[in-house]
Amino acid sequence: MRPALPVKALPLKALHIITGLGVGGAEQQLRLLLRHLPAHCEVVTLTNPGSVADGLRADGVRVTHLGMRGNRDLAALPRLVRFIRRGRYDLVHTHLYRACVYGRIAARLAGVRATVATEHSLGAAEIEGRPLNEATRALYLGTERLGTATVAVSTTVAARLRAWGVPAARIHVVPNGIDAERFRFDDGARRATRARLGIGTDAFVVGGVGRLVPGKRFDLLVRAVAALPGAQLLLAGDGPEREALRALAAGLGAADRIRLLGECDAQGVPALLSAVDAFVSASREEAFGLAVVEALAAGLPVLHAACPAVDDLPAAQSPGARRLRGDADDPAELTAALAQLIAGGARRLPPPAAVAHYDIARSSARLLDVYASALSATP
Repeated sequence: MRPALPVKALPLKALHIITGLGVGGAEQQLRLLLRHLPAHCEVVTLTNPGSVADGLRADGVRVTHLGMRGNRDLAALPRLVRFIRRGRYDLVHTHLYRACVYGRIAARLAGVRATVATEHSLGAAEIEGRPLNEATRALYLGTERLGTATVAVSTTVAARLRAWGVPAARIHVVPNGIDAERFRFDDGARRATRARLGIGTDAFVVGGVGRLVPGKRFDLLVRAVAALPGAQLLLAGDGPEREALRALAAGLGAADRIRLLGECDAQGVPALLSAVDAFVSASREEAFGLAVVEALAAGLPVLHAACPAVDDLPAAQSPGARRLRGDADDPAELTAALAQLIAGGARRLPPPAAVAHYDIARSSARLLDVYASALSATP
């Protein structure tokens, strides 16, 4: 059964199109959002119907895999147009770059009244972890004009979109949201997770969550923890850097203190955050920084590099978060900051005001306002 909905339902049928449904921030955010959107929603994934697709189906959401074979599989476009026409959707909402490009074209060809796109991963120099170039930007802007509205997940992303040339009137800020109660500190989960991993109750443990890709700079985190005798690292996520990080930890003589846990599902991350004593996000760029907000909800002190979710708000709203401002490739500042936390002893903090600011019910209500505006503005 879905949770009680805090906002008035819109009488619409919406199709969400996303590039893939493996474990990832945008994918998890879509699932959480659909639990709180009071509208009839269905999902098409262009590729990779992974574990998030299973979770959506368990929630009662219809998920269809389009079977797209790659970025240039143009045969997928007419299939998507036919699917949209058959569904008679009032609105199409796209997520992630490839889905935004193909989805906006297909929605226009299918004659859908309104198309909304969420920009989840636009950085200053990267989009979805890939370097930006003029061709990427031109294709994005060309198809953006086919939509009705573009949603930015932070004011930082909204500013980047305006700098790209997206008209300000088409941009709406709808921050990512979390279900804060799920991340509340649980002492039982802490003891159970540590016991399962063979970690002592007094050990100081650092946590990290995300895809193991170069832009997340987990190598910096591995180096910092390796330099602190006795400290341990639990790193949840998977990706192409996994073996390189494992080899780095071994080369630093810290393989027994640095654990790569692989992908964690929606149930595993809260337990991980209860088990650790501090959280680090060393990413070079972020569009929002969802993992940081989840860590703050768990009462953890947080060290972060780029995190619009924190940086876009007054500092008083997230007193437990400290921004790293040193050399991006030098772990010295991070090592020193972790050493200070160790010296101060592990202690939980009350969830700061930023956590309530990013409540998923608020985000869903703001998105419904965007839907209503897009539908009313479209002939």
